[in-house]
Amino acid sequence: MTHDHAHTEDFSQHFTAEFWDARYATGSIWSGNPNPVLVEKVESLTPGTALEVGSGEGADAIWLATRGWNVTAIDVSTVALARAAEHAAAGGTAIASRITWQQADVANWDPAPHRYDLISAQFMHLPRPMLTALHRRLAAAVRPGGTLLIVNHHPADLETTMQRPNIADMFATAEEMAHVLEPGQWSIETSAPKRQAVDPEGNTITISDTVLQAVRKVDA
Repeated sequence: MTHDHAHTEDFSQHFTAEFWDARYATGSIWSGNPNPVLVEKVESLTPGTALEVGSGEGADAIWLATRGWNVTAIDVSTVALARAAEHAAAGGTAIASRITWQQADVANWDPAPHRYDLISAQFMHLPRPMLTALHRRLAAAVRPGGTLLIVNHHPADLETTMQRPNIADMFATAEEMAHVLEPGQWSIETSAPKRQAVDPEGNTITISDTVLQAVRKVDA
């Protein structure tokens, strides 16, 4: 049974450029820090070409650029992209020149196959058919030897007091997300790390992330 605070309204509007442009127009909505799982999983990788999906205000893309990655950062919101570009420019030309900001709707955007050494999608919550289709397209765009890193909120969060949409179809375990990958072509790691968070009532609780890290085999 899920908690009463979870939302049950129609969330279809939340997947539009208009919704996110309006939300970002109210001001910064994220911390400005890179996602911890991205830092943990990527800091030891050799920099190359990276795709940051749902780049928001640019913290992850900027962190990757500071590590030497050449980044394509996509988001549905032009407002978010403009703010992210400002943040990157503030870090200096060496960082800003490594990032290409691109408006794209992940519902139908398709990157070129075997193009990126790293693809990162952090907390991209979509209805399951859309999410599965997106993950298939992203997987196809990973080069041999490249890494696909997907991080989402875990379905178990629906049983906590953390404010999550009451739509089970928008949440999946890492094992479920890995179904889009052909095991013979990938080295796959799945996990559900726990972390502390503060719920809407100000209580410190334990929540979980869904983490899928997969490396495309070179000889597959």
